[in-house]
Amino acid sequence: MKQEVMTAMETIVGCDIEMEFRELGPLTEAVVRLRMHDGTEMLAQGRANRNPDDPAQPRVGEEIAAARALNNLAHRLISKAGGDIEEVTHAKAHLVM
Repeated sequence: MKQEVMTAMETIVGCDIEMEFRELGPLTEAVVRLRMHDGTEMLAQGRANRNPDDPAQPRVGEEIAAARALNNLAHRLISKAGGDIEEVTHAKAHLVM
């Protein structure tokens, strides 16, 4: 007797993330844009402010600003997901990071 093996279908979707940096003296700003496969777009920002006594290291400012922008984006995504859940369930969603 032959046995059939059922496998779950896997769906792979993608999204696009772009990040830009702006340097204004000791201030570095990062803007991250997320485009989901359904057309949803989200923007988030992050900043790093170098102490005037510290040497200029643009890459470090970019890393800090990028981390803060991505953290901001993560919080926005969690909030959006919670709202989407609440819309369907009509109950308060409690999502944590």
